[in-house]
Amino acid sequence: MLPLLHVHHIALICTNYAASKHFYTAVLGLEVVREVYRAERQSYKLDLALRGHYILELFSFPAPPPRPTRPEAAGLRHLAFAVADLDATVAGLTQHGVAAEPIRTDEFTGRRFTFIQDPDGLPVEFYEQ
Repeated sequence: MLPLLHVHHIALICTNYAASKHFYTAVLGLEVVREVYRAERQSYKLDLALRGHYILELFSFPAPPPRPTRPEAAGLRHLAFAVADLDATVAGLTQHGVAAEPIRTDEFTGRRFTFIQDPDGLPVEFYEQ
């Protein structure tokens, strides 16, 4: 077995950098660690943290191809965040104009969860702990 410590980060490519930056910072509340523009790639790279832990890299590129299907396309299926109070999370999302799917219950754990979509349609899950 390899001596892995933990997941270091998740990288996402967005189609509308301003909309995605707003979504992940103003709506979800992730903190900006670093933002750089790489002129040679015509690309922004935004490093984001959750409660001081670096978790997400958000990239922009001039014309990324769309995700082929949802949700069973090869690759990242969804991004999930643990929450203490799912009802309060859904209420906060609603205040930002973000619609959540109906709340479901995990048949194996009995925990409640729901999904939303980020500005590019990536499924984002909120899983009540």
